[in-house]
Amino acid sequence: MTADSNQRLTSVKFLPFLAWWPLVNKRCLRADLIAGLTGAIIVLPQGVAYALIAGLPPQYGLYTAIVTPIIAGLFGSSRHLVSGPTAAISIIVLSVISGVGPQSSTEFISIMLTLTLMVGIIQFALGLARMGTLVNFISHTVVVGFTAGAAVLIATSQLSHLLSLTEGGGHSFIASLIAVAKNIGATNPWSLAIGLITLCSAVLIRYWRPKWPNMLMAMLIGSAVCLLFESAQQSVTMVGAMPRGLPPPGVPDLSPGVLRDLAPGALAVAVIALIEAVSIGRAVALRSHQQINGNQEFVGQGLSNIVGSFFSCYPGSGSFTRSGANYDAGAQTPMAAIFASLILALVLLLIPGITGYLPMPAMAGIVMLIAWNLIDFHHIRQIVRASRGEMAVLVVTFASTLVLQLEFAIYVGVLVSLILQLQRTSRPLLVDLAPVPDRDERPLRNAALRDLPECPQLRILRIDGALFFGAVDRVQTELKTDVGRNRSHVLIIGNGISLIDVAGGELLAQEAQRLRAMGGGLYLCGIKPPVLEMVRRGGYLQIIGEENCFSSPKEAIKTIFTELEDDICRRCTQRIFLECANAPGAEQNFPASAKGVSS
Repeated sequence: MTADSNQRLTSVKFLPFLAWWPLVNKRCLRADLIAGLTGAIIVLPQGVAYALIAGLPPQYGLYTAIVTPIIAGLFGSSRHLVSGPTAAISIIVLSVISGVGPQSSTEFISIMLTLTLMVGIIQFALGLARMGTLVNFISHTVVVGFTAGAAVLIATSQLSHLLSLTEGGGHSFIASLIAVAKNIGATNPWSLAIGLITLCSAVLIRYWRPKWPNMLMAMLIGSAVCLLFESAQQSVTMVGAMPRGLPPPGVPDLSPGVLRDLAPGALAVAVIALIEAVSIGRAVALRSHQQINGNQEFVGQGLSNIVGSFFSCYPGSGSFTRSGANYDAGAQTPMAAIFASLILALVLLLIPGITGYLPMPAMAGIVMLIAWNLIDFHHIRQIVRASRGEMAVLVVTFASTLVLQLEFAIYVGVLVSLILQLQRTSRPLLVDLAPVPDRDERPLRNAALRDLPECPQLRILRIDGALFFGAVDRVQTELKTDVGRNRSHVLIIGNGISLIDVAGGELLAQEAQRLRAMGGGLYLCGIKPPVLEMVRRGGYLQIIGEENCFSSPKEAIKTIFTELEDDICRRCTQRIFLECANAPGAEQNFPASAKGVSS
């Protein structure tokens, strides 16, 4: 590799946008500009809606949609992933910040900026530590259950806006439902009508014209209905105009108390946002045939939030809707996301008052549609049909999201899924094997399944799975419980043992000593080199005996047969092994035609 190549690789590592920058030409810029215009149209109503979900003024959603995509696009690895405000992260942000300071307080915005900075630092640090595989420890079932629960929370939080109720019950699921039930008689019919018209319009437009910006058009329809009727204008609350200008500088609150209170929530937001971004990036990469670097994506997301915290942004992540639309619109490079941000910035500079004509019930209808889209009914049905254990993880995560603080609900889901996985791995498959008597080579098969006769002295046991601390008790119990036969020779077929730890090594050594005291021994066959090396390094193989390790069952049985007691062999009427025909007293148990040759 030349010096120039090494220099280029180093530059791309620290400035990943240099990898795709040579692709930018007139044709590419034209495609990215069209895709960027499409993205700006989509994110305009979404940004306002997501800010309302997060309990923030609407402009903060657009600020996040301007700054975050630029930094994430330049320093991430995906060419089509579009970052910015998302529904799931917005509801978590509200939950985290509300636990630190009231939404009406003047410190609420500075606390939000502090959360954004902390999330960015955590993500950036995970990227530098090459912890891109961290997201693999959170199962898909947990993500589906958490997202569905967040969707229900989002929908219930908008009921007060949809019905124009003065009391919304806070951000608790139960409290919101109770407040709506108590005040349902005060429902504003105009508000309900505008919200339902907006919601239905978005659904119909998406059904009949899926490529049209259904949310933006539905909001325009809802606004038009409100403006057409004077009584509606007087009784329906409007979103309000946004301040003119680009995202202003922000100052995070770095006081120790705030940092301490935000730490657990910041970790949850950081991890969930990374899962969302990397999952979406990989999903789009399957269509674009691009390779995604998880660690680089961590760095890009972290930098976008770090920079965003100083420009009035709340935590962002990858958006499935905008990323999919970006790819479908023909985007070639991250310049499409940058163009969308610049177009959105022009909207704030030139026509910031456009949101002043948006009714809150219309926004509530759009938010409810977004919440509905978050629920992955397809995968929920698959999980319910596939596994009771996975269904339990789904239900627990979903219920935890509704009754616990969101930052802790994800931990509950992860904990339950890990416990389920430990239960599975703690029960490795243990199968007693025996030779097939009517085959010349006497292959070993499942003795119980085929009702094969087993040797009264030698037990052949296959172990499939990990021999670790969680599985030791089950394996040891099985070895000591030999269906009343009390066989002193045990041959373990270990080609299915994926790994072994200290507890597993101790188990093998203890069983070797126990069987040796009974006049027999423990024998290993087909153990994988890495597993065998661990047993050797721990000193356990010295106890078991190097001579008791074999590469094939045929070799093992031939050697072990010489250690069996002749008296028991004389009384045995079963020709289990080929060697049995040449055993002492075989002439009286087997006819001459039944004798085989030694294997």
